[in-house]
Amino acid sequence: MSHPPVRAVLFDLDGTLADTALDLAAAVNVILKEQGRAVLPFAALRPLVSKGGRALLARAFPDLDVGEREVLLPKFLVAYAQALVAETVAFEGIEAMLAELETRGVLWGIVTNKPEDLARGVVDGLGWQHRSGALVGGDTLPVRKPAPEPLWLAAAQLGVTPAACLYVGDDARDIEAGNAAGMRSVAALWGYRDDGERPESWLAEAHCATPSDFHRWLLKVLP
Repeated sequence: MSHPPVRAVLFDLDGTLADTALDLAAAVNVILKEQGRAVLPFAALRPLVSKGGRALLARAFPDLDVGEREVLLPKFLVAYAQALVAETVAFEGIEAMLAELETRGVLWGIVTNKPEDLARGVVDGLGWQHRSGALVGGDTLPVRKPAPEPLWLAAAQLGVTPAACLYVGDDARDIEAGNAAGMRSVAALWGYRDDGERPESWLAEAHCATPSDFHRWLLKVLP
């Protein structure tokens, strides 16, 4: 199957571009301490980071019902906002890959389910605010991934058609969203997955084990 030339690459944020797990896990443990509970080891929380705050709180408070955990969500977001990039870094190989895109004149942007203000804080903290040409958060629109609309908005922000975009993410919802948006999709296997997830079933065009693997794959498809 032939594809139009790749004019832009869109990325998920947590678990794809940025390793945010330490800071998110720390915020969960702040809430656990506030509630008089024992903190959880990092290994128990890391696999759920790409699923969002509600999934992290469900792991931390399995005895609470959905409504009780929902009350804790704003507290969690406040705790996280107070230390957004204390430990967060770009995954190894990401900077070289982004530099390659920029050198070739290929635009890039971010579509995440993280609230837009928090996503912007991470992007600013990593020094990408003048490099990323699009940023769409989980609350930018009334819908979020796996709906395709956030990806369409990011493509519009970059001034390209969806068919000329790649979307890269580490969660099944990312690939579902990319496919629904009419974009080529790539599974970032270096990200966060819980036991039992099978990324080979996500219907991505490619599955890349590391950012460097994705970089090499990208060189084959860029114009």
